[in-house]
Amino acid sequence: MARYHAMRIEHIAIWAEDIELLRAFYMQYFNMLCGEKYSNPSRNFTSYFLHFREGGARIELMHKPDMDTPANRGDLKGLAHFSISVGSREAVDALTGRLKEDGYTVLSGPRTTGDGYYESSVADPEGNLVEITG
Repeated sequence: MARYHAMRIEHIAIWAEDIELLRAFYMQYFNMLCGEKYSNPSRNFTSYFLHFREGGARIELMHKPDMDTPANRGDLKGLAHFSISVGSREAVDALTGRLKEDGYTVLSGPRTTGDGYYESSVADPEGNLVEITG
């Protein structure tokens, strides 16, 4: 029987209508770094991997032309949201305020949830739900 070593989430992947818009959003607001753009012309596919300077799970942004966009991603079965920790309650408040001032949709918070997280919930430019936690 195979032995499993430390498991972790390596990355999450997001299909993007505008891969450059999402790339700029996560780099600007979450201080993510970006690798080289990958292109596969035979599959008509492009992608970027974004990562934090400190390591941890990465975000892969993927694009193929003519993909359908669901009307409300948070209400579909499957992945509902992902969470990015910014390190403190004050950082949650500051980033949430900055996103709101810049015209992004703040869906909830900042607040302390029933399960003890201090968080806000925002929609990225394509409607993916991101929780910002302390």
